[in-house]
Amino acid sequence: MSIAFLLTTLAVVVTPGTGVVYTLAAGLSHGRRASVAAALGCTLGIVPHLAATVTGLAALLHTSVLAYEVVKYLGVGYLLYMAWATLRDEEALAPSGEAEPRPAARVIASGVLVNLLNPKLTVFFVAFLPQFVPAEESGSLGVMLELGAVFMALTFVVFAAYGTCAAAVRHRVLARPRVMTGIRRAFAACFVGLSAWLAVA
Repeated sequence: MSIAFLLTTLAVVVTPGTGVVYTLAAGLSHGRRASVAAALGCTLGIVPHLAATVTGLAALLHTSVLAYEVVKYLGVGYLLYMAWATLRDEEALAPSGEAEPRPAARVIASGVLVNLLNPKLTVFFVAFLPQFVPAEESGSLGVMLELGAVFMALTFVVFAAYGTCAAAVRHRVLARPRVMTGIRRAFAACFVGLSAWLAVA
């Protein structure tokens, strides 16, 4: 495994995107356990993209405008829903800090959807992984799976670190109602911005 692959993967994973925003929101809203669950969900959301790349299904998204657009706008719609849910869920960042903890399964499921409905991730795998897979070798499938597993592992570690840091300052944030309102609006704006970026990309 090349250093170039690790450095490129780390740069891609660390760059804030939909998954990072979702994990940060989970950490601030529901604490450390929720942030780790969100990181796990986002990581699991990579599996279908990797599977599509390995089996060649990604070629359909790459060549079929209609298929790509359908998946893309499903993702746009879900991000807009996340923005609306973030603004609506005032109890998640309640001043008392006594809101009901969100079930881990629900946090994970939302995280999976965040990455599952992002066709850019599949196209990224199509353009990215083959560059590091030796051509004309019988073990190329295994190498691709190994690289995908490394990508997923780094995603989980980085996202969990983001979420844990957010959870660490959660109680300070909870003590400032105006800050909480601003954060909620900022996250909603991020989801709207990411949906707009996905729509026009």
